[in-house]
Amino acid sequence: MPDGESDGRSFEDVARALADEVHRAVERLSAFDLDDVARAANEEAERVRRWIGDLGRSLAQTGDAARSPGDVPVHHAGPHPLAMPTTEQGVALAALESGRWRIESGKFSVHDGPGPSEPLGLLRELRVSDWVTADGELTLAGRKALARWLE
Repeated sequence: MPDGESDGRSFEDVARALADEVHRAVERLSAFDLDDVARAANEEAERVRRWIGDLGRSLAQTGDAARSPGDVPVHHAGPHPLAMPTTEQGVALAALESGRWRIESGKFSVHDGPGPSEPLGLLRELRVSDWVTADGELTLAGRKALARWLE
């Protein structure tokens, strides 16, 4: 419509239409369950916290743990060759070697006995340490880590 021409609606009609639109927007916003949103955010934050904790533990095992700001960072080509598996990692390596556990589609498949308490974190730790392949086979480093753990 050209400038200066009226569309036939009064100021009151425009104000009423605007108020109705604001009312509908407020109704849509009030339909959100903020408890569900907060619960989902807390669950996601907890999963990130566990992932960062796993990463920190794996870095500490390989000798790349954070140092003071003045230290010169040391970069290894991979995990420390003499890293000792934790009890849970050693149990997993032994179970994978014996065939009691398998890694199928990126997840542990338990064929005998109890499975790991945090399977995704454990699998990530084993992969970061280069102890298992993507197919779930123990690498040479994984077999040597298992041997150190069994000693």
